Amino acid sequence: MKPHKKRILMFAEAVTLAHVVRPLALASTLNPLDYAICIAKDDRYDALLGRHPFASRQIRSIPTQDFLQALAKGSPVYDVETLERYVQEDLEVMHEFDPDIVIGDFRLSLSVSCRLAKKPYIAITNAYWSPYAQPRYTVPDLPMVGLFGSGVSQLIFDITRPLAFAYHCHPLNRVRRRHGLRSLGHDLRRTYTDADHVLYADLPELVTTHALPPNHHYIGPVLWEPSMDLPDWWHTIPLDEKTLFISLGSSGPVAYLPEILAGLSSLPVHLLVATAGRMPIDRVYGERLHVANYLPAAQAIARSDLVICNGGSPTSYLALAAGRPVLGIPGNLDQFLNMRYLQDYGAGMMVRSEQASATALAGLVMAMLADESPYCRSARQIQTLCSKRRVEESFPALLASLLS
Repeated sequence: MKPHKKRILMFAEAVTLAHVVRPLALASTLNPLDYAICIAKDDRYDALLGRHPFASRQIRSIPTQDFLQALAKGSPVYDVETLERYVQEDLEVMHEFDPDIVIGDFRLSLSVSCRLAKKPYIAITNAYWSPYAQPRYTVPDLPMVGLFGSGVSQLIFDITRPLAFAYHCHPLNRVRRRHGLRSLGHDLRRTYTDADHVLYADLPELVTTHALPPNHHYIGPVLWEPSMDLPDWWHTIPLDEKTLFISLGSSGPVAYLPEILAGLSSLPVHLLVATAGRMPIDRVYGERLHVANYLPAAQAIARSDLVICNGGSPTSYLALAAGRPVLGIPGNLDQFLNMRYLQDYGAGMMVRSEQASATALAGLVMAMLADESPYCRSARQIQTLCSKRRVEESFPALLASLLS
């Protein structure tokens, strides 16, 4: 008699592509003979994701533009009504699929719905959002930076950040109280990690934590790239010339892309640019510019010597897993947190978007491209660490242990 397949329900909150691809990538590591898997997600990225072998259930995520605008203003991403709607939708999907365990990526409503449904819940996040981490917080691209500059804004941010975190916690705490659950307090990191088990898609050597409890686990970086045909110009790029891969993703400061390209077009390097369909780019930047809406990131990084991105962990880890340093131009707090750890390790540098002038970028890129630069050496060290902590091994083993 065949053993019962464990039923795994994964919720992907589609405010950015990263929160969708991480559950899909983790699901792909599991043996279909052992698990029945359902992915609950918004369909906005389906054209890019292509087909997958898992059962699927459509749920609603707030528009990506609303998410980005909330981050830009420093406002809570979700209001009480949205979270209540999410909770009811979560419960409907759980009732329909009846999972043995629920896994979520930034689906904050699962903090409530899994308790109501009495389902064990695993949250996927990054270790810099852990209550057991001690990050250095850099003021993100909030409106006050344009008014007061980054120096004064950093002082204001340092003073007001605890209050801002409490403000962001308020909607979920209200929803929890409505359903008879206790408040999570005023630390936003507890809101992001309220689960029976927490998975950190990071390396402990890079993003450190202290006194980590036994239900918090590092699984290593979750690497993913879209499956797609290579553009016609791909094989025209000489293999013996320096190349940069530039992608600000679905949430980076794309308005600065023309300034970035203007600063780099005079350098003796080829530019592989993925715009995510967010901005048309013409040929005014020279013949060394090669543009597509999307590129297979791992292949583009393998062809490149340096990666310029929004500083988010998905592209950063793809670069580091290939031994390539990262020049980050972050916008939101998540990206600044990630780049702070990369910079402290020596495998990357970050530049504020308002300071990403043509001259500053050109000089920094040439320094990072230098043969045997310290950035390259540090990136190769992280490459070795990535090879020793692979989610293809760590996640299935952990899940089997939890389910047993």
